[in-house]
Amino acid sequence: MVFKKEKWDKLVVYISGQFGSGERLDLQAILFLIGINELGQGYREFTKKEKLDLLHIAICKMLSPHGYFKFIERDKDGWPHWESNPNAPILNSKEQDILLKEGIIKYFEQAKINFS
Repeated sequence: MVFKKEKWDKLVVYISGQFGSGERLDLQAILFLIGINELGQGYREFTKKEKLDLLHIAICKMLSPHGYFKFIERDKDGWPHWESNPNAPILNSKEQDILLKEGIIKYFEQAKINFS
């Protein structure tokens, strides 16, 4: 998938309209929403540690198709756990952002969310 900024911008506008209370959401906020969705327990108050864990879940989910992480299991509380691939190529922050954004676009497309 080649990163398309126009598609990303449309998705951000859509998600911000649904969840942003009038504000444009950033990458971290969108990853947080995906983490909540992947956890599958609905929205509730989360501790600071849980919020970081939700971001981790989303990052793992977005980068797993590229071989950076592999899903292992859900624990007794329903939290998904991932294993990192030590042999995966190292990404700089710009490369990681692009892969995350491409993954997020694909995630919403696979969910059949029409954001165009």
